[in-house]
Amino acid sequence: MQGFKHKRVIITGAASGIGRATAEQFIQQGAQVGLIDLNEEELVEIKQAFGDAAHIEAVDVTDSDGLQSAVTKLASSLGGLDILHVNAGINGTFTPIEELTIDEWDQTINTNLRSTFLTVKAAVPIMKANGGSIVITSSVNGNRIFSNFGASAYSTSKAGQVAFAKMAALELSGYNIRVNVICPGAIATNIDDRTDVEPEVASIEIPVDYPERSRPLRQETGVPEQVANLVLFLSSEAAGNISGTEVYIDGAESLL
Repeated sequence: MQGFKHKRVIITGAASGIGRATAEQFIQQGAQVGLIDLNEEELVEIKQAFGDAAHIEAVDVTDSDGLQSAVTKLASSLGGLDILHVNAGINGTFTPIEELTIDEWDQTINTNLRSTFLTVKAAVPIMKANGGSIVITSSVNGNRIFSNFGASAYSTSKAGQVAFAKMAALELSGYNIRVNVICPGAIATNIDDRTDVEPEVASIEIPVDYPERSRPLRQETGVPEQVANLVLFLSSEAAGNISGTEVYIDGAESLL
């Protein structure tokens, strides 16, 4: 796969996990990368590691004005925008529908789905002149898996991202902007540490018995670097005719 020398990239949720692995790979291949995340300390750490190739903005992606400003500032610093990786997201609260509060629902939808819309909306006017690639991080949940009981808000947000990507792919095709969405399965990141699984979930669970090889390919959990490889491929000229497509990266686990 070709390098990304002189390419200008913005990534949300860039301070850890998939976002950080993707940022590091883009930088290593010569790109200038703008990183957006709520965790300023980790953003500064990346900036210190990569110097002038990393441009950072600490912002909560649920803050529409702050997110708009961050995308605009970073694109200005980068001198434009060729590639956008919309990656910010949370698992949120897993609980039965009747127990899920409106605030908990809104937090997950706003962080995952609303921020996807806001990020793309902010980037489109900048990308229209020269075209480019948008890659959205969704999930197998809400698209091919529905057995994570209590995850109604999360799954809804992830299904919505896939639909939004398809609509955007058609709408933006005339500007030579490709839009694709990736659907990872289990990936070794710290997102599960911030998941609030309430005990009431036990009351709605339906037993699901997986076979001994519940992860068919290589029988191991995926890592962020594998997902980053996919983001870079979809952002490259090698994927120049791929748009409006969701790509599953889960070792075939979600087919069980």
